[in-house]
Amino acid sequence: MGLSVDEKIELITRNLQEVVQEGELKSLVKSKKSISVYWGTMPTGSISIAYFFPMMKIADFLRAGLRVKILIADLHAALDSVDWDILDKRYEYYKEAILTILKTIDVDVSKLEFVRGSDIQLNKDYFHDLLKLTTLTSLHDSKKAASEGVKSAVGENVKLAGMVYPLMQALDEEYLKVDMQFAGVDQRKIMMYAREYLPKIGYKARVELMNPMIRGLIGEKMSSSIEGTKIDLLESEEKIKSKINKAECIAGNPDNGLMALLKYLIFIKKEKIIVNRPEKFGGDLEYSNYEELEKDFVEKKLHPLDLKNMVAREIIELLEKFRKSKKLKRLYKEAYGKEI
Repeated sequence: MGLSVDEKIELITRNLQEVVQEGELKSLVKSKKSISVYWGTMPTGSISIAYFFPMMKIADFLRAGLRVKILIADLHAALDSVDWDILDKRYEYYKEAILTILKTIDVDVSKLEFVRGSDIQLNKDYFHDLLKLTTLTSLHDSKKAASEGVKSAVGENVKLAGMVYPLMQALDEEYLKVDMQFAGVDQRKIMMYAREYLPKIGYKARVELMNPMIRGLIGEKMSSSIEGTKIDLLESEEKIKSKINKAECIAGNPDNGLMALLKYLIFIKKEKIIVNRPEKFGGDLEYSNYEELEKDFVEKKLHPLDLKNMVAREIIELLEKFRKSKKLKRLYKEAYGKEI
């Protein structure tokens, strides 16, 4: 039997930080037999384990019966200073890496479609609409919607590319012909720009689905530009152990990147987690859900070192398929001109 409306909505919204607007989402699920959503990414830095978080939601969307489009935004990457000559190689690496993630979490990808950004964005109608938006959008509103890198720049350091970026992301919703966009909550201002400005050029506002930002191993968030905050998909076992050993993890405080990995990834993928400990320290601990583990950690029944050892083991196991993939390693070398 198919899923009920409530079951579909539960799958679509679980673990999200925000839905704009929930009423519109419910109306969509009730009224449309075929609902589509897109998630976009720029092929810039190498892909880290952080990509598992949106892919877990992609899995939920597919299980809810949604048609999912993954936009690999090559032109957006060029606007973000990636060399135009390597865009194709970056695209191929990103597509293969994302497919491998989805296979790792056992997702049926029959309703999944990959779209190269330039395939829709070089369309003359798209360009026409982009020019329309430039006549309606102030520099203030564009900068407000744009990335943190653009907003932090001042004076002549602000490049025109950064001003165009949010306008294009808004138009992507229309030219991908989707009902919803899914992104991290750090993209909220761009998504709100799309809701405000697409109707001004005759297009409907879409439902916006937002994931919470996941803490990095060090600092507030995982960043492709800060090595210690993330674990690359192709990272060696030794580097994984080293990075997790150096991760911030204060006894009794669950606000850290390791707990985020457990809550939003490991416990969703696995039904049971075992923490190995010597008998003199109480022996092994077994957890069937994140809440049980967090309770023990907060009460200091679970030591940070034991937690780190367990997370390292789980991540090493999770990324085994990536480390063994000759194709991924070849595509990475072609895309970045080096071996990891």
